[in-house]
Amino acid sequence: MAGQRQPIDLLKAKGKKHLTKAEIEERERTEIKAPADKVTAPAYLTPEQKKKFKKIVKDLRAVNLVSNLDVDALARLVIAQEKYIAVTQELEKQPLMIEIEVTTDRKDEFGKPIMCIREVVNGNLERLALLQDRYFRQCRQGAADFGLTVSSRCRLVVPKPESGKEEANKFKKFAS
Repeated sequence: MAGQRQPIDLLKAKGKKHLTKAEIEERERTEIKAPADKVTAPAYLTPEQKKKFKKIVKDLRAVNLVSNLDVDALARLVIAQEKYIAVTQELEKQPLMIEIEVTTDRKDEFGKPIMCIREVVNGNLERLALLQDRYFRQCRQGAADFGLTVSSRCRLVVPKPESGKEEANKFKKFAS
């Protein structure tokens, strides 16, 4: 199975794939490079979300990993992160067990059913936990897409070419 297609700059930096000059020129000519001149927070974000958006963009620009095409996906990541935090905070406030009043089969002296209190699992807790899991998955996927996780950054590392260094010739010492 073939791996994902890698940019030609990455292939040249790695030096593992031997391409002809014509193949390199063809790859450079056909590769799509999206501009990154209009990476601004969308209007639908709150001021707090816009601050977070700008912070992430600043970090992504430092490693040249953001373009104009990423704006909406990054905005969705910021929204999902905020929702995840809100649901998590609400989840922490919820008790695991709640007391409810239930009717029993017994009746009092007037013929009315006797009520008793039972402890049951809080249904609201389960609903919030499902929401939290959903937002967590969105956050994790968005973070991986932008190289914001350790494992995704490991896949994005581009070896830096050695500048001005000539390859050492192991036979040079015998030449003189």
